Amino acid sequence: MLHVHKKIEKVNYKSKNVCYFATMKQHQVILSLGSNQGNRLTTIKACIELIHKEIAVVVKVSKIYEAPAWGFESEPFYNAAILIHTSKSAQKILKQVLKVEKSLGRVRSKDSGYQARIIDVDIIAFDEEIIETENLQIPHPLLQNRKFVLQPMLDLGLNWEHPMLKKSVAQLLVQTDDESEIKAVHAIVSPIEKLSLQQFNYIAIEGNIGAGKTTLASKLAEDCNAKLILERFADNPFLPKFYKDQSRYAFPLEMSFLADRYQQLSDDLAQFDLFKDFVVADYHIFKSLIFAKVTLQEDEFRLYKTMFDIIHKEMPKPDLYVYLYQNTDRLLVNIKKRGRSYEQDIPADYLEKINHGYLDYIKTQTDLNVLIIDVSGLDFVKKQEDYVFLLNEINIKITLARG
Repeated sequence: MLHVHKKIEKVNYKSKNVCYFATMKQHQVILSLGSNQGNRLTTIKACIELIHKEIAVVVKVSKIYEAPAWGFESEPFYNAAILIHTSKSAQKILKQVLKVEKSLGRVRSKDSGYQARIIDVDIIAFDEEIIETENLQIPHPLLQNRKFVLQPMLDLGLNWEHPMLKKSVAQLLVQTDDESEIKAVHAIVSPIEKLSLQQFNYIAIEGNIGAGKTTLASKLAEDCNAKLILERFADNPFLPKFYKDQSRYAFPLEMSFLADRYQQLSDDLAQFDLFKDFVVADYHIFKSLIFAKVTLQEDEFRLYKTMFDIIHKEMPKPDLYVYLYQNTDRLLVNIKKRGRSYEQDIPADYLEKINHGYLDYIKTQTDLNVLIIDVSGLDFVKKQEDYVFLLNEINIKITLARG
């Protein structure tokens, strides 16, 4: 029997005028890592890399601590705690963690009691949920009794409260009966921190309709502590009308989008957030020109471009512009899957014109730091390795920019 007590997810409203977004948050999961056989440091590092590549994004890593074996006589352990972000269930995480342990050489014995091990990974917390199954208890039932778990957890700097004991990690550490002496022996950097995205002030993620730009921007913002700006397309009253009668509604649609994009980017980029490292948006202002060139008549476009040029001069350029290329067949599948009624009749040739418009425009922007990624064969929502591939592509671009 599975018992899950879920914390109610807050809906994130962003609504000055008529717009709001309800974004699904990823789970915050705390894992405890331990090793007391072989090269303990190498094993801990390898475990973190495997979890990041195969299971979920490793956002934070504690210091590595050395602590005596707990509950039995053996060599001292190296222990660490990591924070991962994931949309997977706790049971799915458990299954994949056991696979990682096995790949690192752990052989589970049928004997009862504590034993030395090359690697041990425990799920300590899953948001602030209480989960009780035959093979999984969350929060870990003994975490409050183990200093080698609590001290690394404290390093993560999370605002986490034990859902049953109603105490913070700091309070549990002060009150624990464990008097073991532990000491910090190494400091390592998390895979996300290695990206150094905070060197940028503003990153724009762009792409065609259905390319996945909003999904990627949202994940990057959450994983990398960035302020997220999402386009307010749902507010535009001309959008459903445009897809039914393009010639009639193209000009008012593009003008209203231009005005709203300018207003939103001007406001959000000007408001510095002390608690965020940078800004990531799922569009930039010059997407307006790309779509307008495809949708407007020649005389309408000339008038539109006059207005655009005035506005564009005042807008800051992104420090990194990522364009997600997606083939047309896959775009149509994605559009159908997300189910917006007014998008279902978008023709393939319209999407192809938009894609050509983006690529032609990018070619002319010699002073823009551009990264084009072909995501046609990727699923960076369901496949962790695909998301890691995108992160690595961004990292390569950053490395090249440094010279």
